[in-house]
This record gives sequence, C-alpha cells and structure tokens, in this order.
Amino acid sequence: RFNRTYRTEVLDLYLFKNLEQVRKITEEWLEMYNTERPHEALNNMTPIEYRNMKQIA
Repeated sequence: RFNRTYRTEVLDLYLFKNLEQVRKITEEWLEMYNTERPHEALNNMTPIEYRNMKQIA
C-alpha cells in the first residue's frame, strides 16, 4: 500500500528537474504520511492520535 500511495501522491504528480527535488518532496511527503495521515492499521487514527490514546490507557 505504501508504494502505491507514494506513486500516486508523489511520483505521478510531479515532473522532477533533478534528484535533489525528488528527495526534498519525498522527505516532506514522508513527514506528512507518518504523522498527519490516518492509518488503517491504527483504526483510522493518525500516529499521534494513536500514541496519545495508548498513553492515556
């Protein structure tokens, strides 16, 4: 699923001028993907929401 999402949300959306641009956009996208995006494996919660719920429990 990660590969499909990366392809549709990054690789298919941009025409990159150089490898540095790919790295920069990928880094920004990964930060969002790993912190702000809901994950099915976490009951559709963001990782931060899931962590906070586990700390309370």
